[in-house]
Amino acid sequence: MPRTTALADIRNIGIIAHVDAGKTTTTERILYYTGRKHTIVDVHDTKDLKSSTTTDYMEQEQKRGITIQSAAVSTFWRKKKINVIDTPGHVDFTIEVNRSLRVLDGAVVVFDGVAGVEPQSETNWRLADNYGVPRICYVNKMDRSGANFLRCVDMIKKRLGARPLPVQLPIGSEDNFKGMVDLVEMKALVWESDERDAVPVAHEITPDLADKLGISVPSDRKILADIEKFRSELVDTCLEMDDAAMEAYLNDGTVPSAETLRKALRKGTITSAFNPVLCGSSYKNKGVTQMLDAVVDYLPAPTDVEAIKTVDQDGNPNGERKSSDDEPFAGLAFKVINDAYGALTFVRVYSGVLTKGMSVMNSTRGKREKIGRMVEMFAKEANPIEEARAGDIIALVSLAETETGDTLCDSSAPVILERMRFPDPVISVSVRPKNKADQEKFGAALGKMVRADPSLYLETDRETGQTILRGMGELHLEVTLDRIRTEFNVEGVMGQPQVAYRETFTKPISEQYVHKKQTGGSGQFAEVWITFEPLERGAGFQFVDETVGGSVPKEYVPSVEKGLRMQMEDGVLAHFPTVDFKARLTDGSYHDVDSNALTFEIAAKACFREAIRKAGPILLEPVMKVETVTPADYLGDVIGDINRRRGMIQEQLERGTNIAVVSTVPLSEMFGYIGHLRGMTSGRASYTMEFSHYDPVPKNVADVVIEEANKARSAPKA
Repeated sequence: MPRTTALADIRNIGIIAHVDAGKTTTTERILYYTGRKHTIVDVHDTKDLKSSTTTDYMEQEQKRGITIQSAAVSTFWRKKKINVIDTPGHVDFTIEVNRSLRVLDGAVVVFDGVAGVEPQSETNWRLADNYGVPRICYVNKMDRSGANFLRCVDMIKKRLGARPLPVQLPIGSEDNFKGMVDLVEMKALVWESDERDAVPVAHEITPDLADKLGISVPSDRKILADIEKFRSELVDTCLEMDDAAMEAYLNDGTVPSAETLRKALRKGTITSAFNPVLCGSSYKNKGVTQMLDAVVDYLPAPTDVEAIKTVDQDGNPNGERKSSDDEPFAGLAFKVINDAYGALTFVRVYSGVLTKGMSVMNSTRGKREKIGRMVEMFAKEANPIEEARAGDIIALVSLAETETGDTLCDSSAPVILERMRFPDPVISVSVRPKNKADQEKFGAALGKMVRADPSLYLETDRETGQTILRGMGELHLEVTLDRIRTEFNVEGVMGQPQVAYRETFTKPISEQYVHKKQTGGSGQFAEVWITFEPLERGAGFQFVDETVGGSVPKEYVPSVEKGLRMQMEDGVLAHFPTVDFKARLTDGSYHDVDSNALTFEIAAKACFREAIRKAGPILLEPVMKVETVTPADYLGDVIGDINRRRGMIQEQLERGTNIAVVSTVPLSEMFGYIGHLRGMTSGRASYTMEFSHYDPVPKNVADVVIEEANKARSAPKA
C-alpha cells in the first residue's frame, strides 16, 4: 500500500507544560478546529465522571482534573498530518513527558500567562534539551486576571536560559484580551466574541490601533506602541538564519517577505537557535488555529531532524538509522499500557515499513515478536490499520516480550536505538492486597503496572517480608493503586515501609550456659563459655574458637557458630538483628552419649540471649546521606526542616543557580519528605538519598520503636 501522507507532511509533536497551564484544554481545541471532534468538553466539567475530555479519559484523571497518562491523537491541518501527544504536567508523572519527548520531533510548550515559567516547566524544558527537541512557546490564559505576556517572555529567557522570540503580541489582556498582532504578516487579528466558531477580523497596523480597539490599560497600550520594535527584533533575528536575505536587506534595504521570515523561523526553531513565542486563550477559543499554523510552519517533519542514533548492547553509539521508508524497519517501544485484557505497546516507527503479520526482532532482548493487530490510537479509541511507515506513531496489541525502551527491528538488519533515560524513584511505601485471597491477583496486577511504568520499582523487603513499591511521589503511588482497583478489579492497601533497625551492645561480657535435659531414654547435654565483645560500626559479626584440650569437640564448634548466627537475627530489644560484635568460644564440656550438634546449637542460642541482656543493648537506626537541591530563596527553610528531622548538615555546595545541602538524616524521619519539600519550595527543590551508616537511636525514640515492635509481635495474626 503506497504512502498516503508524505514524510515531510508529518508533525510528531507533544503538548508539554506545568500542571494546570492548559495543555488538555488546548488539545481539545486542536481536535475541534481540525475537525476530529464536533463538541468541546472542558476539564472542569469532568469531575462527575459523566463526561471526559478526549485525552483525559481515565477515571483518575477525571476525578483530579489533571493528566496522568500521556495520550496520542492524530489529526490533519493544512493537509499536514499532526500526531499530538498530550502529556502530564504533575511532577510525579514526569516519566510520561520523558518517554514522549524521546519519540517526538517537536513540542509546544504551554505557559500560564499569569504564572509564567513554573517548576515543572523548568523540568520539562530540561528534558526537551536532553533529547534535543525543537520547541515553540504558547503563552496561554491571556484572558486571566494578572496575565502578563512580556513578563512570561522574560521568565523564559532568565529561568530557562532560552532565547524566546515573540512572533505575536497580545492585544489587550485579562477581561479585555481581544486577539493578537501577527508580527510576520503585520496584521492585527481581533475576535469579536468568545464563541468557538468565531473568526478573527484582520486589521491594519496603524498608530491609533489601541484607540480603535478600545485598549485602555497602560501596559497593554505600551505593547502596541512598541510593535515596530518587536517587528525589528523579529526581522533581525530571522536574518541571522538567511545569508541571502541578510545581504539583500543590508545592501538594498529589501525587507524580507512573510514567506522568507517563515522559512527563517522554521530553520531557527529546528536548530534550536531560538523559540518562537505565541499567545492566546485556549479556553476562550482565541489563538489555537494560529498556533496550529505555527506547528505546521515552524516545527520539524521527521525528515528535518537528525537521524536516530543506534547503540551497542552497552549503550555506546555505533551509527544511525535515517528516517525513510526505504531503510530496514526500526521502531522504538516508548510506552506500554497493560489492562486486564492484555498489553498495548506504543511504537514510534523511525524507518522502513511495518505490516500486519510481520515477524520482527526485539533487538534489546534478543527475542522475536509476531505483529498481530496494529492500531492507530485516538486517545482510548483504537482504529485498526494494516501497515505503518517511517514517522508514524502506532500501537501494537499483545506483544509478549516487549517493554518500554525496547527496539523492534527487521531481523535481517538488527539495530538497537538510543535508549531512554528514566529518573530514579524518590519515595517508597509498603503495599498489600486488601483481602488475603487476592494475593496472587494483586501480585500479577502490580507486575503489569511496573512493566508499563519504568519509574516504578517493586521489591520484597527480606527482613520485614513487606512488598515495597517505589515511585516518583505520593500521588504517583496513590494513582498506581487506584488504577489497579479500576483496571484489574483488585483493592490494595498502602502503608509505610518498616525501617530496618538493628541492635547491638555497648560492653563486653562473658557468659556460661549449660543445656541439660533428661527425659526417658537418651538425654541432651552441652556446656559453652562465650565472651561477647562490641565492635566498631559496620564490622558485622566475627566468631573465634579459643577452646583447648578438646573441651568442645571440633565437630561441634560449627554448631555453636550456627546457633549464634540464628539467634542474632532475633534481637532482645525489639527483635531486630544484632550486629557489630565478636563472639569468642573459650571453654565448654560435653557428654559422650548425650551431646550432639543440636545440643551445642541450642546452648549457643541460650547463651547469646542471656549475655546480651546484661551487655547494655541499644537500638541502631539506618542513617541516610541526603542531598537537597534548592533555590537560594528557600535555603533557610530547607536547613531548618532538616534540623527538625534530627539531620546533621555536612556541607553546602553551589549547583548553578541553586544550592545543594548535603546532610545525614535518619531514614525514619524521611517519610513524606518529598511532599513537604515540594510544598515548602513551591515544587522547585528536589533531593536524592542513599544509605550512609547506622547510628544509635536516641532513648526517647528507641522506647517508642521498641514498644511498637513488641506490640506488633504480640498482636494476633490476621
